[in-house]
Amino acid sequence: MWSVYFLLLRNGDIYVGSTNDLKRRFASHQAGEVLSTKAYIPAVLKSYVAVETEDHARELENYFKSGSGKAVAMKRLIRGRIPT
Repeated sequence: MWSVYFLLLRNGDIYVGSTNDLKRRFASHQAGEVLSTKAYIPAVLKSYVAVETEDHARELENYFKSGSGKAVAMKRLIRGRIPT
């Protein structure tokens, strides 16, 4: 299984990523081992979507990083007020 996940970063931004080991990947974010989130930890795992293949996970990740994908994610997957 692969996961597309959404992290709420300390600066209020949402980070979208994909992995085949969500627990390990989240721990690497929290440990400051991921360059793109390192300056904004701690992060909160807000939501994730599990899919069967890496290809599908990468497609969804790219979609959720697009304008319309961000809107769908905020409305349907992340929910709640994101601090600004």
